[in-house]
Amino acid sequence: MTTPPTLLIVEDEILAALSLHAGFEEAGYQVMDLTSRPEEALAAARERKPDLALVNIKLYGRNDGIALAVDLKDMGIPVLFISGQPNRAVAARSVAVGSLAKPYSVDDMIAAVGYLLARLSGDGSQPRPKDLEVFDEDLPEVA
Repeated sequence: MTTPPTLLIVEDEILAALSLHAGFEEAGYQVMDLTSRPEEALAAARERKPDLALVNIKLYGRNDGIALAVDLKDMGIPVLFISGQPNRAVAARSVAVGSLAKPYSVDDMIAAVGYLLARLSGDGSQPRPKDLEVFDEDLPEVA
């Protein structure tokens, strides 16, 4: 039996975070504690390295989601920006594997995460979800 992928969700909108948490757990993912603070997200990531971090750009605390993404990337954790600020996400493309702009549905997010995790593991067979912007050129190309 394989272990389901582990996700870290860093989101300042609590209803969106709770909705994602429930949707991902229902889809079979392991979801770490939810947080809206970069410092808490880093501590959680150090304790239990997630397979992917979903990070909003606007966060509470001293740093924003872009600064958090830099730290997570340095730890070897890929980041998907989930943001209502797509221009800032594109500007920070060097620290994330992709971006999904708000508003999105939970189903859109599950499709995007599944696609990215497959690509990160070398499986390029899935079609890219329509609203997902992929930044990381090192990910295998879709066949």
